[in-house]
Amino acid sequence: MSFSSDVKEELEKVVSEPRHCQLAELAALIHFGCRIERTGTGIEENAKTGLHKPEDFAICPENPFAARKYFTLLRKTFIINNAVKVLQAVKILDEAGQIHELSEQVNPLLLKNSCCRRAFLRGVFLCIGSMSDPKKGYHLEFVCEHEPQAQQIRQIISGFEIEAKIVRRKKYFVVYLKEGAGIVDLLNVTGAHISLMQLESLRVEKEVRNSINRKVNCEAANITKTVYAASKQIEDILFLQKNYGLSNLPDNLRQMAEVRLEHPDNSLQELGKYLNPPVGKSGVNHRLRKLSDMAEKIRG
Repeated sequence: MSFSSDVKEELEKVVSEPRHCQLAELAALIHFGCRIERTGTGIEENAKTGLHKPEDFAICPENPFAARKYFTLLRKTFIINNAVKVLQAVKILDEAGQIHELSEQVNPLLLKNSCCRRAFLRGVFLCIGSMSDPKKGYHLEFVCEHEPQAQQIRQIISGFEIEAKIVRRKKYFVVYLKEGAGIVDLLNVTGAHISLMQLESLRVEKEVRNSINRKVNCEAANITKTVYAASKQIEDILFLQKNYGLSNLPDNLRQMAEVRLEHPDNSLQELGKYLNPPVGKSGVNHRLRKLSDMAEKIRG
């Protein structure tokens, strides 16, 4: 399974104890994922009492995780004498049994408490949430059909001090997070603690790998720069040897030229130790630059 499916599988098993939290998550499932269609022939007669048999309805979920969670919460909140009080539970059918399109926001009264908002986001992720493979990148999103829905989700996420944005993608409104820290916080809010730990582990591993790669690349760049500089210095000294003569150089520059030719792979600091008297890195660099300047003048 994908990482996104792993998160949903974990969230499916997280059930809040308070009934008001269960109702908040159930509202999210009904609103975003579990469409109810009539199948029973006696539904009009049963509508008078408000009680229906489970076989009178077919649940059309977007995914099996949302479907299983829907029935779990429905049993916990609205089963009375083995019958589902559907009209009271979902409140999406009118007296004629017609289905309303849920295009607006979920009733804020269901989301007054912080715990209820957490449960609501859990249900929303089960229905319309997805997450990229954290090994490749960080991206979590909720794809909504209507803008008011996206605005409500973004507002609730922001209430937990997590930054979320909305973008229009064709006919959909997408609420998304792209920061690893924000995604970790959201997983914590929804109760996906196992997935959170897996993501954190991957984040640490990726950060360590990136840090090592940066250091290796930096070191490689420095080595390349040093090798190029040494090659240029030796080229200039050989030019002076052929066209000017090292014996004609001042003693400090002659000694520097000879040491560089004898130790072509050594660093400036190491070259300074071979001089008599020894000099520091800046002194070595100064002498080598004077040799290169002399070579350039002779070249014309």
